Amino acid sequence: MPKKQHLVRLTPTDREQLESLVREGIAPARAVIHALALLSADIGPGGSANTDRVIAAELHVSRPTIERVRKRFAQEGLAAALDRRATDRQYRTKLNPQQAAELIALSSTPPPPDQPRWTLRLLANAMVTLGYVESISYETIRRILKKAPPSVD
Repeated sequence: MPKKQHLVRLTPTDREQLESLVREGIAPARAVIHALALLSADIGPGGSANTDRVIAAELHVSRPTIERVRKRFAQEGLAAALDRRATDRQYRTKLNPQQAAELIALSSTPPPPDQPRWTLRLLANAMVTLGYVESISYETIRRILKKAPPSVD
């Protein structure tokens, strides 16, 4: 079995902080599981120095999860190992503010003659037909209308 690259050696302060977090049970489940993994992987005095396979089986998580927790602890510290990493993903909006305003205005007009009211799918189809966008989902229409201020009739 290859030697571990990222060993967990907790200071007494770290150990007390983790045990407190687990004991209180107020933290998010992910943080508690990561705390338990670190406590179980600790090779210092008072630690059990379990293998990743044993820890994963005890906590009902995958071995790569335990490896990631060890690595984050070794490279970034205790807080990083417990907290969720922020995403780098950039979300682009489908409609610019002008198009969103056009959608809101369209939703305030009378519906097509054969329809009793505007539906999200009708609005999505109308936005494509009118040439505002190439394609758009009705869920995007819903989110934009939900954010819009209520109209005064």
